[in-house]
Amino acid sequence: MNIYTLLDSGTILANLNVSSKEELLNKMIDALADSVTTDQLEEIRTSVFEREKIMSTGVGKQLAIPHGKVKSIEKHYASFAILTNPIDYNSIDDEPVSMVFLLAGPESKNTTHIKLLSRISRLMNSSAFREALFECNGSEEIYKAFHEEEERYFGN
Repeated sequence: MNIYTLLDSGTILANLNVSSKEELLNKMIDALADSVTTDQLEEIRTSVFEREKIMSTGVGKQLAIPHGKVKSIEKHYASFAILTNPIDYNSIDDEPVSMVFLLAGPESKNTTHIKLLSRISRLMNSSAFREALFECNGSEEIYKAFHEEEERYFGN
């Protein structure tokens, strides 16, 4: 499964202005509202926030990959944000976060969930790709950048 196929112009939040981790996560989860029911959206919200309580998903390099799994959905959903101003995220490197990839998946597809998280990590580990994303103007350019990078990196 390709990462870019999980995103669209409604789930890519370019130049997002938030002042806290909580506000950020809520806006990213709300971006999934057109794809899931209200109840599913709240299950995703609960799952993502519970995961953050266990351990911050701020992985360093100004990146966070919040994620959660819920029973009521049957496929994976994602949103991506580039922040206008970095925010404190309690990241492993103690640096603020300016780029966030949120992943929500079904509890029944744990292996796929882990593979997607790994793929996101590998893709986002490229400093050149992160810099290219910062240069994008709007969600369409960000989507195109993900598509091109994934084809270049993974060859599909």
